[in-house]
Amino acid sequence: MRQQTGHDTAVLAVRRAVRGAVVALPPPHRDAPLLVACSGGADSLALAAGALAVRGAGAVQAAVVDHGLQDGSAERAAATAALLDGMGVAATVHRVDVTGKGGLEAAARRARYAALRSARPHPDSPVLLGHTLDDQAETVLLGLGRGSGARSLSGMREWDAPWCRPLLGLRRAVTRAACEAAGLPVWDDPHNSDPRFTRVRLRHEVLPLLEEVLAGGVAEALARTARQLREDGDALDAVAADLLGRASDPDPRSGLRLGPLDGVPAALRRRVLRAWLATVHVTALTDEHLRAADVLAGQGPDRGGVALPGGLELVRARGRLSVRPIRWPSGG
Repeated sequence: MRQQTGHDTAVLAVRRAVRGAVVALPPPHRDAPLLVACSGGADSLALAAGALAVRGAGAVQAAVVDHGLQDGSAERAAATAALLDGMGVAATVHRVDVTGKGGLEAAARRARYAALRSARPHPDSPVLLGHTLDDQAETVLLGLGRGSGARSLSGMREWDAPWCRPLLGLRRAVTRAACEAAGLPVWDDPHNSDPRFTRVRLRHEVLPLLEEVLAGGVAEALARTARQLREDGDALDAVAADLLGRASDPDPRSGLRLGPLDGVPAALRRRVLRAWLATVHVTALTDEHLRAADVLAGQGPDRGGVALPGGLELVRARGRLSVRPIRWPSGG
């Protein structure tokens, strides 16, 4: 019997991760065809191979997104699609326009995710993304550096419909070893080593330094922190949802009753406020917005003037909060 090598172990680890993630999907997503987002890098190629092994040809498709940001990107995308087709994974290329606010990384992510949503072979199909434990650690570090709250520090979820991330428990070294074992040619995106991007510097400068200073295990510790915060956040969200149900009327336009929120800790009350504001289509809330809203909810008195995104303001009157367009003073 042939002795199992480290590369064999990597292949099995990827397959186990994919199988576990797919089995854990809620119906009807569990039985729908899978779509793998594949760039040609080690993480997404290993994911495609693992999905093929778990579900078989015909039940797995792939989408290759061409952002058009590098010379030869169309040829690279076509080569990746051809490689996937040769593996038995039907692949299509999707060219996107990277425009809009938030910088290049944010604009590319929006365009990519929109293309992946539309590429699903079935409305219930999950989109498998190749994010690893290393990506999770980088996400937590980014959140820490930006002063984000627990919601951001909880990182990426394994399942956040339609996105499924089976490899969040595996290191990048495992996916690369799995590709080597399968004889899959890996493409290393030059953007992944370009120091103009914050995440790249975290990957190549900050995390290695932390690993050296703290004697290793930093990436795993950051991912573990994200998981703990996510579990705590889910529990608090469940309590907040119950409170929101008690404070809401069937018609969301009637506002939010404040009586059920009396004596509720501010951190929990802000979760209720965020969830309620989402029901009346107020988004892009910052911590400053929520804290100002919480002061009005918790202390009053009846008044308006708490500015919200979208030209709206929060108003307190007769024991309720409501949202209305900002009333600008007339000139003259």
